[in-house]
Amino acid sequence: MVAVARRIASPIGQSLSAYLAEATAAGSPQQRAVAATVAALAGAAVQISRLIAAGPYGGAHGETGGSANADGDVQVALDLRANEFVLAALHRAPVAYFASEEEDAILTLAVDGTGKEERLAVAVDPLDGSSNVDVNVSIGTIFSIFGASPQGATASFFRPGRAQLAAGYFIYGPHTDLVLTLGDGVDLFVLDRESGDFHLARSAVVIPPQTREFAINASNYRHWFAPIRTFIDDCLEGADGPRGKNFNMRWVASLVAETHRIFSRSGVFLYPCDRRPGYEKGRLRLLYEAFPIALLAEQAGGAATDGIEPILDKVPGELHQRTPLIFGSVEKVRRITGYHVDPALARDLPPLFRERGLFSS
Repeated sequence: MVAVARRIASPIGQSLSAYLAEATAAGSPQQRAVAATVAALAGAAVQISRLIAAGPYGGAHGETGGSANADGDVQVALDLRANEFVLAALHRAPVAYFASEEEDAILTLAVDGTGKEERLAVAVDPLDGSSNVDVNVSIGTIFSIFGASPQGATASFFRPGRAQLAAGYFIYGPHTDLVLTLGDGVDLFVLDRESGDFHLARSAVVIPPQTREFAINASNYRHWFAPIRTFIDDCLEGADGPRGKNFNMRWVASLVAETHRIFSRSGVFLYPCDRRPGYEKGRLRLLYEAFPIALLAEQAGGAATDGIEPILDKVPGELHQRTPLIFGSVEKVRRITGYHVDPALARDLPPLFRERGLFSS
């Protein structure tokens, strides 16, 4: 991963454009291309934010008549509009390849006049959590930026998550925020709706290493494998249990909302694989959900894993590949990994872990 040369701390209130210019002033052409691409994504996010804020009167709420995206999820009209906004913005940036949850395949974009070292590959979930829009829950846009590979589109994305040059998400809630890493820490920006500009609100965001909060969909308890059930059981026993303290459970069912809470006040998020058909190898998408969230988590002092392997060490084998995802406070993520690798807990393992043979004698 390319670290971007920048100051130790940027001034609170600084505009995103000034921040990006400063962060890449002494950087390479590729780093300046990353800055231009983040700026383009911010422009798309402003459009998406306005459309969401209009509610049903924006003309883009509701399902699209039962159609599904390439990954089998039912689309709402906002998914498609968000994808259109992002794609249009990236046509104006030095982006050679575009991967999206809403596209069947990787798209190749024209980058005339751009040097090869400046060309990028961008993977996006244009509107994560869109099924929650009608109940006014925070939703968002998640993005990951790689350098374009000379070997083409597939090679640009099918590589370890540590190859990301930058990552972030926009969250559309009571206010619209951007949480961003350029490879040297995490910063948070808030949209000024009047001017349409993002301004720095928090610099050098850190996820505290300890937490008493966990986020998981407990209704799936009966489907979980032993390591996850044991961890949650121990948390629920509270001060009288092996953890020796009381925990709170949270669950919003919107990845960006869950992530934003953890970046705001710590916690650990668990979306494990389980016994249900289609969930055996996880449910979240590796390339455009888990990769960017994992990079942000590590850059903020946290950790991200699939239960055993760090998310950023994984390599996609297909565009919409799914994965388990556990991230947040580093102490809790490490403890959950311990529940998976301790031989005493190595019973009833999910197929993902049996295939790796990590528990074979």
